[in-house]
Amino acid sequence: MSTYLRQIPNAITIARMLSMIPLVWLMWHKEYKVALVVALLAGASDGLDGFLAKKYNWQGRLGSILDPLADKLMMLCCYTVFVLQGVLPSWLYFIIVIRDVVIVLGTTYYNFRIGRLKEATPSLVSKCNTALQILLILVLLITLSSWYDLSIMHWPLMIAVACFSLMSGMHYVWLGLNMARKAKIHKED
Repeated sequence: MSTYLRQIPNAITIARMLSMIPLVWLMWHKEYKVALVVALLAGASDGLDGFLAKKYNWQGRLGSILDPLADKLMMLCCYTVFVLQGVLPSWLYFIIVIRDVVIVLGTTYYNFRIGRLKEATPSLVSKCNTALQILLILVLLITLSSWYDLSIMHWPLMIAVACFSLMSGMHYVWLGLNMARKAKIHKED
């Protein structure tokens, strides 16, 4: 039974990933109030799966992959809809997507050409980037739902997301190059 219990955080994460289907549909049909509720529930589930994994030591490799993937999926889905609706500028979307593509390609290259990466811990700048991206989504949904007009925060948050996405991307490239250099030196010894 305990083997099944250990999978509860992963099941919650998978449910969060599946919740992107109704979230995207609601956003596309401009049902922003319900979309905001779905987004908040998804965020709460993110906290719940993390809490359960840590409290009961149910952490594992699958969860360490699924959890950030679920976060990225949510952000990608929301930003894609916002860009297609003209809510967000395409340059911001481009920065966010290119950063993630560079990180995935760099990680893949490292794993196949240099050596297997150990479990990666997100950097502080990356955590700030993720928090700002999620905050921007919530602020846009709150404004578009007409619950409260936070439009004064849109532009400053977009600039902050762009800056932190660029800084985070450059930081990961620098870390990757540094790790590759150290691995090369280690192989030569």
